Amino acid sequence: MAWRCSDSVAAAMKSVDRANYIYYENLKDQTYDDSPLPIGYAVTISAPHMHAYALENLLPFFKPGSKVLDVGSGSGYLCAVIHHLIGPTGKVVGIDHISELVSRSVSNLVNDGLNKALLSGSIQMVTGDGRKGYPSEGPYDAIHVGAAAPVIPQDLIEQLASPGRMFIPVGSELENQRLFQVDKDQDGKVTQKDLFGVMYVPLTDEAKQREAARS
Repeated sequence: MAWRCSDSVAAAMKSVDRANYIYYENLKDQTYDDSPLPIGYAVTISAPHMHAYALENLLPFFKPGSKVLDVGSGSGYLCAVIHHLIGPTGKVVGIDHISELVSRSVSNLVNDGLNKALLSGSIQMVTGDGRKGYPSEGPYDAIHVGAAAPVIPQDLIEQLASPGRMFIPVGSELENQRLFQVDKDQDGKVTQKDLFGVMYVPLTDEAKQREAARS
């Protein structure tokens, strides 16, 4: 039987128009395809089914007032969907180390009708090294990582609330990446669950990403 996401995740995704987060005009006819699309700087907006799976995995930790960190926030699309899931009393922080992508993501969110959420701070887009998280707004009930790290960053584990959950692809090579669910219980005990193999762009530093974009 085919996997199906929950009604709440489906409704949140339908509330966000992916067309507002696709950068290249020549890709506009692929806006609603179930496939990743490039958004510049050697990164992509993930395929809708992967966004849905990530949201479903983290859904138990999306509640009114929750704090969520999106590492490698790229286009800002997933931050928008998470905002619809946690409501205006919650807060989602998107972090990316490419300042141009952060600026573009803010424009995307405004175009999608979320200027009020940006002004109120319930959505905050910041430039920084996502591998180090964003401790000033933590701890986070949920952390989504949208690029593959060679190992799970300890800084992100430390910024998880108790209880909290992180969704993160891990692996330095495309063919060896695995998707992990990292849970921290109410006592601070951390467990990891290997979900399945994936292929994500690497979670790297700014210089390497800019170099990859030029090549």
